[in-house]
Amino acid sequence: MSQRELKEAFVSNLNGTSLQEVGLGSFISPLCLINRGLILILYHQAKGTLPLPLPLISHLLLDFSVLILPLVLSCTVLSSILHQVIISLTIVSACMFCYINRQPSARHPDNALSTFLQSHVQFHQVPFVTVFRVFVNVKTAISILAVDFSVFPRRYAKTETYGTGVMDFGVGAYVFANALVCSEARRKNISGSKMDHIMKQLLSVWPLVVLGMGRLLSVKMTSYHEHVTEYGIHWNFFFTLAVVRVVASMVLAILPANSSWFFALLISGFYQLTLETSGLKAFIIHNNDREKDFLHANKEGIFSVVGYVAIYMAGVQVGLYVMQPRSQVRSWLKVLSTLLLGSFVLYAVLYTCQTLVEPVSRRLANFPFCIWSVAQSLLFMSIIGIADMVLLFSKRISDCHFVPSSWNLCKKQSDSAFVRKSGELETLCLVQAVSRNQLLFFLLANVLTGLTNSIVDTLSCSSFFSVCVLLSYMFMNCVIIYILHLCAITLKFW
Repeated sequence: MSQRELKEAFVSNLNGTSLQEVGLGSFISPLCLINRGLILILYHQAKGTLPLPLPLISHLLLDFSVLILPLVLSCTVLSSILHQVIISLTIVSACMFCYINRQPSARHPDNALSTFLQSHVQFHQVPFVTVFRVFVNVKTAISILAVDFSVFPRRYAKTETYGTGVMDFGVGAYVFANALVCSEARRKNISGSKMDHIMKQLLSVWPLVVLGMGRLLSVKMTSYHEHVTEYGIHWNFFFTLAVVRVVASMVLAILPANSSWFFALLISGFYQLTLETSGLKAFIIHNNDREKDFLHANKEGIFSVVGYVAIYMAGVQVGLYVMQPRSQVRSWLKVLSTLLLGSFVLYAVLYTCQTLVEPVSRRLANFPFCIWSVAQSLLFMSIIGIADMVLLFSKRISDCHFVPSSWNLCKKQSDSAFVRKSGELETLCLVQAVSRNQLLFFLLANVLTGLTNSIVDTLSCSSFFSVCVLLSYMFMNCVIIYILHLCAITLKFW
């Protein structure tokens, strides 16, 4: 077999992992976020100041070491002891939290918790939504290269037909994350006629179409290995993102956005009914006559769009709920509880569907896949939100309010020195850097993945060398995005 055929076989015919393991992995990023925040609070308590010495370098190294490094290790050399990794991170967080709470500078009013619940936070942005979107992007960037190395567990890779791999969730979460902050979710008014709005959306996705064409041409010209049953011969994820955005915009231009959950259910349910009662499922899975026409060649990519549109619509509904103006901590805790409850309810629905209908299938983007993508996204986002609330409480009792990508107390917003210091730390924050140029970060990850595969024989690398390559690749990606953020450069295509 050629090197290309070996790599294609390496990522094919896989069955995924358990729902429990995917869910368990959701705790690593929030724990890393808490640890980063508590480290900054401890430094502030010790030195009485922030940022760190040599801020341009030290904050990048801190964020990379605490936020990125554990994610790379947990999906490679530490994947077999995931429980121990999470327990260790939890213990570290608990120790730092207790130490902060016991410092003489920490405030300990008798009704600290009650006072905290009545506190008000800024409401013009929702930090945990930003962090959720960034971590989805970061995990995607890690996975698309890591999957080509043997140190990356095969159970985490995309499944062939049925199953729940970590990377299967990644594509659903990416669509969901985009929907959370779309114009419809942010209640932006449509200017002009509905037809003008639809035309505007058609024009707005041209970068995704160009990127899709660029990926297609580069793959074909370089004979780069490709897993055909993911999307087809000519289709790729950039095309899916573009079509989903346009179709969803057309639907939402006609139908009310506040009923998106109903349309998501209707679309995914009707699609599942079609799969069960027609020959569509057999056509997608078993018909391998890809030379016949464009539809046969790209059946997975074309038909899975229906499922991704349903996920997008569900994301719009969640975005509408989360983006509502609230200021009290108690109100936001209620939101997080609702998201967590919604996740549990959807997981119960998923269990029923997998028992009575069929298992999750990313290849089909069937109804169970849609339910799972939304359920796991809600779980991940709610845990990140809870982590942010832990940080806010720590900031309050320590009187250190300079943790970036986190809630701030409203009473501090009128303090010009606080605003200036917070802005300085946000400028030095890797999370904000990725958030500023998310599409560029994803594009860079794809380009660097291709370059790495052309230079390194990924199949024969040792575990140590593989992790070194992955860390170098992520660091290079992060440095480029970080420099752009420091220069206040936003490469926004639409």
